[in-house]
Amino acid sequence: MSKPVLIVEDDPDIAEGLRYNLEREGLEARVALTGEQGLAAALDAKNPPALVILDLMLPGMSGTELCRRLRREPATRRTPIIMLTARTSEADRVAGLDLGADDYILKPFSVRELLARVRAVLRRTDENATARYEDSHLTIDFADMRVLCDGVGVRLTRKEFSLLATLARGAGRVATRQQLLDNVWGYEYYGDTRTLDVHIRRLRQKLGTCGDAIETVVGVGYRFAGCSGKALTNEE
Repeated sequence: MSKPVLIVEDDPDIAEGLRYNLEREGLEARVALTGEQGLAAALDAKNPPALVILDLMLPGMSGTELCRRLRREPATRRTPIIMLTARTSEADRVAGLDLGADDYILKPFSVRELLARVRAVLRRTDENATARYEDSHLTIDFADMRVLCDGVGVRLTRKEFSLLATLARGAGRVATRQQLLDNVWGYEYYGDTRTLDVHIRRLRQKLGTCGDAIETVVGVGYRFAGCSGKALTNEE
């Protein structure tokens, strides 16, 4: 892989341990010890990161603020982020994921688990390289995170777009609720599955006549079936 993994961690021992283990896996790694250094490294046009491992408790610019900045910058808005934190509450995990993190790992952590998470996120990123989905009504540009329904742009949050993209890439296949939660909210999400149903409902509403592209598979999950252009009924 040509792009490095960027480690933003203020504890030098943890940072160097992560770099050592990533390089043993054949991945190039860089270390930043502050949020400011992390922002500069992430925006380095000559050597942009493939993924950012981000500690939330940083001196100066916090990991939370850095995540916000990275999601606002065009160059890094799609760069995967795995957050590291000692905060254990579900509210903290949800807040981190809602900021735009792709995964969340609690300290102390297993290096083997972290490496598995890194591989999973990078694998999803490679799979996401497919340019777009398109039918007679709906267009989804995965690279630019743009959605058009009958030629009209649809404004979606990052989570809503990620959910739609996950379903569209598996068009025709049933995705269980847990699979969608794992892929969109993070590895082994343990929160309320109603979070997913609420996002699906909002996503359908925003898609309008293209909302029928997402079918409910009762008792299992959802399936992307393409858009027929018909308005949804209240029951759907």
